[in-house]
Amino acid sequence: MSTTAVPTLDALVDRVHALAGRGGATGRRAVLGIIGAPGAGKSTLVDALLAALAARPPAGEGADWVAHLPLDGFHLADAQLDRLGRRDRKGAPDTFDARGYAAVLDRCRTAAHTVFVPGFERDLEQPIAAALAVLPAARVVVTEGNYLLLGASGDPAHEEQGWGEAAGLVDETWYVEVPDDLRRERLVARHVRFGKTPAAAAAWVDEVDEPNARLIASGRPHADLVVDPDRL
Repeated sequence: MSTTAVPTLDALVDRVHALAGRGGATGRRAVLGIIGAPGAGKSTLVDALLAALAARPPAGEGADWVAHLPLDGFHLADAQLDRLGRRDRKGAPDTFDARGYAAVLDRCRTAAHTVFVPGFERDLEQPIAAALAVLPAARVVVTEGNYLLLGASGDPAHEEQGWGEAAGLVDETWYVEVPDDLRRERLVARHVRFGKTPAAAAAWVDEVDEPNARLIASGRPHADLVVDPDRL
């Protein structure tokens, strides 16, 4: 299903405009899902895309025609991870509130009022309630995260966690991909930047991030487009 492309940022903006048109025909907002393993560059792509979309709204629309809903805002807080005994593998599929994410995503598709949604503070490594807003003028919601395609395979364990509900609410998916050695290098550097020693960062990547990355990669064939953000 996936198509590998080396598009320009302008071409991606054009693609979102077309997606918004299809969504408008159904009477609801369109949802673009951006997926990729940790360190692949999802946030970098999303930041660039959101800025470009705000700068190029459809005729008659303003910058608020596009909204952002990050999956990271649905990380379970450390208090819940401690209660569940999962803090040592924070970032795995069962350390997110997948059903809560799906419920908010569903609201964002149709609500005529402002929908406040959570963000994520990397300095604290914690979700922040109502950090972002999907305004009534929004026609497209861009949502990014690791596991948006996890429910596409029909795995019973992932269905039980609620990932199938989320996958069914996304209109188009882009899989973000860079070479694994580069992705790993960036990931170790990120963990060091946020307080881990180099040895601890490398161990976390090996023991937590890389198993998650392999799981995320299983969704690649289900994506509509594969994008290398470093080649935009």
